Amino acid sequence: MVNAQQLELLIQSKLQPTHVEIQDLSGGCGQNFVVVIVSPLFEGKTTLARHRFVNHELEEIVKQVHAFTQKCYTPAQWESMKNN
Repeated sequence: MVNAQQLELLIQSKLQPTHVEIQDLSGGCGQNFVVVIVSPLFEGKTTLARHRFVNHELEEIVKQVHAFTQKCYTPAQWESMKNN
């Protein structure tokens, strides 16, 4: 079973995030996560390329869960969203 803390540690170690939000929508069962990741590693990548990159980097955990929804932003995009 995967928990939010394990997921966050893996994100921190692999994706150089400046901001991470994790929601476990499975009631603590670790089967349905919604994740917001803000990272400079996403610069110059399309949404699809970002999602593929995250799926590859987090493969060991993603393959264990039923649903993994990701929202990936660059730091500039995140700042723009916060200001609107």
